[in-house]
Parts: sequence; structure tokens; C-alpha cells
Amino acid sequence: MIDPVGGVVEQLLAAVETLAAEDLAPLFGPALLDRLGPLLVAQNRLAAEVARTVREAEVSGAAEVDGLKTMASWLRGHAHLSAAEAARVVRTGRALAQLPGMAAALAAGTVTAEQAAVIGRVAEPEHLTRAAEQDVDLGGVDTVLTQVAITRPHADVARAVHHYLDRLDADGPEPDPTGGRRLVIARHADGSISGRFDLDAMGGEKLQAALESLVQAGRGAGEERTRGQQLADALVQLCDNQLASGQLPVLRGHKPQVIVKVGIEDLVDPATGRGAAELGFGATVSAARARWLACDGAVSRIVLGPGGMPLEHGRTVRLVPPHVRRAAEVRDGGCVFTGCGAPTHWCDVHHLLAWIDGGQTSLANSALLCERHHTKVHHGFRVERQPDGRWRTRRPDGSEIRTGPLRTGPGRTGPPLPAAA
Repeated sequence: MIDPVGGVVEQLLAAVETLAAEDLAPLFGPALLDRLGPLLVAQNRLAAEVARTVREAEVSGAAEVDGLKTMASWLRGHAHLSAAEAARVVRTGRALAQLPGMAAALAAGTVTAEQAAVIGRVAEPEHLTRAAEQDVDLGGVDTVLTQVAITRPHADVARAVHHYLDRLDADGPEPDPTGGRRLVIARHADGSISGRFDLDAMGGEKLQAALESLVQAGRGAGEERTRGQQLADALVQLCDNQLASGQLPVLRGHKPQVIVKVGIEDLVDPATGRGAAELGFGATVSAARARWLACDGAVSRIVLGPGGMPLEHGRTVRLVPPHVRRAAEVRDGGCVFTGCGAPTHWCDVHHLLAWIDGGQTSLANSALLCERHHTKVHHGFRVERQPDGRWRTRRPDGSEIRTGPLRTGPGRTGPPLPAAA
């Protein structure tokens, strides 16, 4: 293969291999930081060359060589970049020609690729048009924003760019808040998902207000989750609440719901391997997870013939009828897991003895558990209702979870802590 830059890339890769072979174990704090600084500068300079090359490839239509229409699609397919990252590299490359100050700083390594992408927004066609109409000195804007990027944190760069764009269109029509909103979800091989989103200020405020209310209401005693975990749990709880409310749009005569397809043998035997149950959007989960979902769900029996064709579709039966759930809500008052304060509308009705094992769907065999603690109970923890009506929670090793003095409402009181010696 011919090196298109005269062996420079080969030398660069050889230098990286030398770096990778160095033993970092003997180094301590200052020495590691001294090593890291030049590496970050090199990373920025390489990002400049990538963006510059991508721009030239875009101008020359190089992607057509591989049968693709755009460099963004080429980067997604050949460089394995995410859609968002590919778009960012393309935008940065386009901005380099319009913003020479920013381009020089990126090439020198004093500005990061992320900062360059943010500054590059001022060079988008609609913003260039407005700047020309108002006789804005784009060179001066380039200089100021580049200096902010060199000397200030990334958040200050974003604020400065936002301020400039607001001033540029100060008298223009109020923008459509939905115009810039984006939500991209990527599904992984194990069925989990990750993604990114962009919201306008008001949309972001609404999301934060909704999530924060759930985060604060869901704080239990001895909280050990990180902030990120709390927000993720709050997002799932928000979806749970909406699905359970029945107020989401009806599609083709059916309310949106979580669908799980599992063989009866796998459902009866939770020891079967992962991937025994299939979810509605194609992910697979274990039979044990399917049993957890079935605690407070509806079951439809479908008999399949040898060729996989349905022979019989039994009546869909709600495992927990409304009157049992209402009684459990009155009795328990919320999640019964020790230390949890989740309200009733966050909770599933858990069968203390699994229904698939013959447990009755009755108030005596039911306990309200929020999504997080329902998962815990299906992974070794245990809740027990005492003859006096109090709930106790035990860890997988049998030890009891105790908290300090609790309020004395039904289902919410735990045993007092032993007196101090």
C-alpha cells in the first residue's frame, strides 16, 4: 500500500507503537501529567488533520470511490464512527476554511476538536448569511471565540457561541424549539441501548424538572447510587409511570406495552440460560427476568404447531386484578423494601411465592415493590410480612436490613435499632 503522505503516517504509527510499549507503572503523578500534556496536544493536531482531510475528501467527492454519497456515511461505515461523531467531523472540516484563526489553533493543538466543532457553528451557511447582511466582521468573531477556547473551559466556549448567535438573530422570529431537537438510540448486541440527545433550553428544563422530581422522591435510606445511576433510574421510572397510566397514544387498537415472548418450559424453570425470552423490540432476556416481568403483567397462552404456526391463542389474563392491587396499595402505602419511599404508582405487585410456582394472586401473597427493589427481590433479597403487619427485608445472606426510626404508617415501619451499649 502506498502511503499518500510520503511515509509520514508510517513514522507516526511507529512512534505511537513506541509510546504504547512504555511501562507507565514506575511513573507517579507529576511524571504522568507531564506525559499526558503533549499527548493531548498531539491528539488535537491529529484531529485537525482528520477534519482537514475529510473536508477535502468531501469537496472532491472521494466517498464515491467506495460507492457512498457523503463523507458522513463513509466515516460511519469505514471508520466506524457514530452518526453524531461523523457529522461533527464533517462540520468541523467545513468550518476550517471559514475560520482561519480557529483552524490555526486546532492545528497547533491549543484548541480541541470538540471546541472547534462548537465554534464551527458560526460558519454554518445560515449564520454566515446573517453575518454578511449585518456587516459582521467574521474575522473578529473568529479571533475572539478562538481566544476563549484557548483560555477558558469548554462550557464558556459554548456560552460565547450561543451569545453570538443570539445577537446575530436578535430581531428575528422566535425559533421553532423542535427544530434542533434530536434523540439517537443505538441498540447493542445484548439488547441494551445507549444514545445521545439534543434539546433546546425549554425542552431541557422540562426533562430536568421531571427527572429531578423522581430522583429526589426515590432517594432511600443508605443511597449508594451515583448521580448518573439515579438519573437513569428516574428515566426508566418516568417511562414506567407513563406506560402504567394508559394515557399514551393507542396504536392499531393497542396501548403501548412491554411485550415478552417466552416458552412455558423456560418460564417454569428460571435456571435456563440467558436469551430465553424475547422482547417486543428484538432484545432477549433471561427466563428469570421474564418471571420478574410476569409478576404484575398479563399473560396470553399461544400454542404453536410443528412449523411454528399458532394453533391456539388463549384469552389474555391479567395476573393481578384491579381489586387486589387497590387493596395492596391501601395496605402497603408504597414500596415495602426497607428504607424506600417510592409511592404506590411507582410500584409493581410482587408475588411473594411466584405464581408460576403455584403462588396465589391474593393480597396475602402480594407486596408492593418499586422497579429497582423488585429487581433486588428477584436477585436474592427477600421481603417478609410479619404477623403484626410490619415488613422486613433480608439480604441474600439472610441478614436483615435495618434503618433508623421510621414513621409508623401501615407497611412502612421497621424494627427499631438495638439500644446503644
